[in-house]
Amino acid sequence: SSSSVFLSLQLFGTIVWILVASTRVPLPLLQGWVMFVAVTAWFLSIVFLCVFLFGYANRIAVNWNQTDFLFHGATFVFYFGAFLLQAATTSLHHFPRKFNSTTQERILADHEYNISIAASVCISYIFIWGTEFCY
Repeated sequence: SSSSVFLSLQLFGTIVWILVASTRVPLPLLQGWVMFVAVTAWFLSIVFLCVFLFGYANRIAVNWNQTDFLFHGATFVFYFGAFLLQAATTSLHHFPRKFNSTTQERILADHEYNISIAASVCISYIFIWGTEFCY
């Protein structure tokens, strides 16, 4: 059902949001987009769910099947892009970041690398599972 898909978007979107927020952000442009997608999709899914739960869908003359299809299609595209960016950030784990000629460290520490993997898995779950039941 559509409500279970919205609840999964909210749950896993919240998990992605927490995981990305709990790390140092080594690449703000990439992970900023991931956060934007997670927060925006979370908020819009809450709005969409409330429209159905409180009966506003009966009062608004919109083709809800088409609107649902477009919402999940857009969510798929944005979460797929977020997955690619999060996976790209994760893949940079072994590359060093030089602070000066003598000091360098990894872009992602081991703990942040594990968190980044978990975020990538949650994002892939959202765009695979969330769109599988909608189409």
